[in-house]
Amino acid sequence: MFIDLEALPGPARYKLLTAAIVPRPIAWIVSRDARGTTNVAPFSFFNLMSGDPPLICVGIGVRDGAPKDTARNIAERGEFTVNLVSSALASRMNVTAVDFPHGVDEAQEAGLLLAPGERVSVPRVAQSPVSFECRLHQLLRIDGRSLVIAEVAAMHARDDVVSDPERLYLDGSRMDLLARLHNPGWYCRPQADFQMPQLTREQWDEIKRDGRAEEYLEHNPLAPRPAALSEAG
Repeated sequence: MFIDLEALPGPARYKLLTAAIVPRPIAWIVSRDARGTTNVAPFSFFNLMSGDPPLICVGIGVRDGAPKDTARNIAERGEFTVNLVSSALASRMNVTAVDFPHGVDEAQEAGLLLAPGERVSVPRVAQSPVSFECRLHQLLRIDGRSLVIAEVAAMHARDDVVSDPERLYLDGSRMDLLARLHNPGWYCRPQADFQMPQLTREQWDEIKRDGRAEEYLEHNPLAPRPAALSEAG
């Protein structure tokens, strides 16, 4: 099925793209305006851009043709925090997505505990398993929408999700993070994880020499792994 996105209206494009590009991590953003009013809102057009320098990106839409409070706050103050959402925080996150009028304290409505930042003047969600303190690197306006590129200045991880402090290992299962799926309101919890080390050129050449390339390419990593392939890679 060929789908010409250029021939479709905006809502149809949104429906298709958000159904196909899944799962998407959730950036639960805490921001403040120039007067110090705090705003909390979730966004699923979010991901990591670079580890060094540590850059993240967030896409923020419009409301009534104008930038949303979060985009306006980030532009004014240049700082914000991104908090990841665990399954235990799902309902609280959903409350902060309510279309409240300007000035309503979403953190209070959702019963959130806010902790002060160490490197930025914006608080984080204390219940979140992992939070990032961010400084604005670049803000692009695209048809009224905002593409935020930010540098992560600091990171907070709950003690119970740190499996090895010396090696800086985090336990993903303990974070129990949510990810966004399609509308209306579908989410998921990554459960069926697997490890697949990247092949070296030598390992791939060996697999081809042994006549096992097709077997390797057709193998489902979530299915039981053949012993011969386990030994090779």
